Amino acid sequence: MSVRVVQINFKFNVPRSDFEAAEFPMAPEFAAIPGLRWKIWIINEEQSEAGGLMLFADQAAADAFLTGPLAAKVTGHPALSDFSVKQFDVQESVTRTTRGPI
Repeated sequence: MSVRVVQINFKFNVPRSDFEAAEFPMAPEFAAIPGLRWKIWIINEEQSEAGGLMLFADQAAADAFLTGPLAAKVTGHPALSDFSVKQFDVQESVTRTTRGPI
């Protein structure tokens, strides 16, 4: 099985400082996800959009996260909306050439 990237983007309807105050305590929860190799947290304050890129060890780990309680906690948060969830295979050989952390 190959590694799997999950990209999640969403809108937030609170000031950035409030958004960050709510998300920072969740970082250890994400770090404890079985099969998660890393997560990059992203934000575009001007567009009130945030999200993340996550690299999972395999499809099973990605699926377990997406159907699990932490994903439900995030998607059910009242300050967040307009979720986009996409999954991608990683082109490993070319990613290694450009020093991608896989």
